[in-house]
Amino acid sequence: MKSRDALVRLKRFQAEECRRRVAQLQTMIAEFSRMTGDLDREIAHEEQRANIADPNHFAYPTYARAARARRDNLLRSVGDLRSQLAEAESHLKDASDELSKAQSQEARNRMLDIMPDRHGPDRREAARRV
Repeated sequence: MKSRDALVRLKRFQAEECRRRVAQLQTMIAEFSRMTGDLDREIAHEEQRANIADPNHFAYPTYARAARARRDNLLRSVGDLRSQLAEAESHLKDASDELSKAQSQEARNRMLDIMPDRHGPDRREAARRV
């Protein structure tokens, strides 16, 4: 009985960890996307202020160049996080499926434990092993 409870608790813990990871990745993606938008606005403002929009121009503002590099890094990070998110969501689905199986097995075993022994101990033992 205790080993079954421990298995369900373990599966529940694993599923919760996967949920937390998915939420954390979603939060990071949203934050990086917000930061990218802020940098886009700052770049546009700096280009407008300098009246130079060509990054290859010799007088292109240094701040705009640095902001572009930061924005590009953030966009690469968002891409990496999206692939991690897809993997984490897959792990979450697997963990949820395993938890569901463990819970249904525990419920079935509890029903077998509380049912009267009508068919003999051999039948109950065989049903437990399945």
